[in-house]
Amino acid sequence: MTNTPTHTPYDGSAKPFTIGLKPLDLSTWIEIDRTYDPQMREKQRLFASNLNEVFVEEPDTSQAQREVFSLVRQHVCARFPERFAQTCKGIAIKGHPALDNDQIGKLPALHAASLLVQEDLILMRNGEDGWRLSAGALCFPSSWRLRDKFGRPLQDIHAPVPSFGRGTRNADLIQRMFDNLKVDQPVQRLNWSLQPSHQLYYPLTEPQRDLRIGTRPSKFADMSAIARGFVRVERQTLRKLPQSGDILFTIRIYLDPLEFFQNHSEGAPLAAAFAGQLMTLDQAQLDYKGLTADRDRLVDFLSSNG
Repeated sequence: MTNTPTHTPYDGSAKPFTIGLKPLDLSTWIEIDRTYDPQMREKQRLFASNLNEVFVEEPDTSQAQREVFSLVRQHVCARFPERFAQTCKGIAIKGHPALDNDQIGKLPALHAASLLVQEDLILMRNGEDGWRLSAGALCFPSSWRLRDKFGRPLQDIHAPVPSFGRGTRNADLIQRMFDNLKVDQPVQRLNWSLQPSHQLYYPLTEPQRDLRIGTRPSKFADMSAIARGFVRVERQTLRKLPQSGDILFTIRIYLDPLEFFQNHSEGAPLAAAFAGQLMTLDQAQLDYKGLTADRDRLVDFLSSNG
């Protein structure tokens, strides 16, 4: 029996291509589940084999990175004592090698923090052109590339997203939201996409994205391929750091098999809601999500289980 998805933003609770921020209870800031061990092994593999693609930093972000590490360490040791323990030698992690003090001292602190949690960690810093991506540990990108966004302001980071580029109302709203975010008022949002495999490392360069929009290829060869596909859910949080004033953006990835809609008692109403949400997407939105060629078959698949 397929497990029930943790988050279902396609059920009508979140509208695609909206900001959709909600208050975040800091006690639930970091989420850990049964996928912790394989996801952390994949992070470790990517850091070892592809460091230049999954980690970036501006040279003057060290202090803010240490602030992030301290917050993450305190949170996981307090909330998940069955898995983490602060020791005189470092941080013990059940089922994994300890993150020892020597390793912590040698690594950039954002890199070290990322080795504790499934979330990817992005540091945003305010400047003359607004909030920019100043450091990041991103092992599980959802159709974007960390180095393409490094050092760029929010308006340009969101340029490919329909109605979110520079000069749009949404871009102005996001800028003001970042400006006004309070230390004691963190927020969260959910997003979704669809992919044919369980791949976590899913980068896409800007030329690749342009090509995908221009050619509109199919992700799924047939209905059986759809049944083997996955909903990729992103849980994103924003938290203003009390010391540096930077903003930490976390991204947690959930991969939920599309077979859930066929094999679970709760699948039918979710399938119907998801099909309805797919039908609301316009051409630009379908192109952005890479679903133009597949939307009708996806709706048929979901409707047959709704």
